[in-house]
Amino acid sequence: MGWAVGSNDAANLFGPAVTSRAIRFWTAAGLASVFVILGAIFIGSRGFVTYSTIGPQTLLSSFIIMLAAAITVALMTFLGLPISSTQATVGAIIGASLVGGGVNLQPLYKIFLSWVLTPLGGLIAAFVPYKLATSFPAAAIGRFATHDRLVRWGLVLATCYSAYSLGANNVANVTGVYVGAGVLSPATASLLGSAAIALGILTFSKNVIRTVGSRLVALDPFAALAVIFAEAITLNGYALLGIPVSASHAVVGAVLGIGLVKGAKTIDMRVLLRVLSGWLFTPAIACGLCIGLTLLIRTITG
Repeated sequence: MGWAVGSNDAANLFGPAVTSRAIRFWTAAGLASVFVILGAIFIGSRGFVTYSTIGPQTLLSSFIIMLAAAITVALMTFLGLPISSTQATVGAIIGASLVGGGVNLQPLYKIFLSWVLTPLGGLIAAFVPYKLATSFPAAAIGRFATHDRLVRWGLVLATCYSAYSLGANNVANVTGVYVGAGVLSPATASLLGSAAIALGILTFSKNVIRTVGSRLVALDPFAALAVIFAEAITLNGYALLGIPVSASHAVVGAVLGIGLVKGAKTIDMRVLLRVLSGWLFTPAIACGLCIGLTLLIRTITG
């Protein structure tokens, strides 16, 4: 699951920077791999509590949840869609809880609300600085936007911050159920989960990067910087609240914010509809897979 998350969410960390040719892929991938581990270790454990309250888990149910979520994320990655690992994990947990005896709806309300607010937050956080830079080219932010060297260094810092925020927020998607089941300690879960995410970043992330970084809206280097910082700020805020949210939701919202500044015609609506369909089907697929796998294993084991 960690490998699938890293493969899919690397596009959200540095896809815009790579496809705008401001940073080379391997430079960005190396930095992201280091900082995703640091973020998970320092504040990643806050999200474990939220997942453990949705429904009680055992070692077997935790394994089935992660298998169902991982298959879902890997499938969407193969299709080149930047989907939500949070939605996959939550969908799988709901499936396991439905079979196992009931779902606690209380923590789900804030999770479902975050699925709406996260892309909106990313959109606003990217729209504002990019609008200011393009509207006031003589101001400080406008001059910064045209300074190539400063923008490139900004993208390096933004990639590190974004990876840190991803590790802090999304490691719960990888190992949170094992903490809830009492199988792993928060520290061990943070380390193992983030290491798996880093492996995914380094090995299989280029396909989704093309979708986020260039197909939805064409990005210049400063626009890429605005997108990555917007995503990082959004993820970091939710991580501090202990609510695992989607890096894909945040970055796609941010990219759309840039598109609104440039003009709605610059947004490729066909790509946007593909992304939105991925978001819609991800929790349903993960939930169905988890229910099916659970029933299959129960039948086999008697």
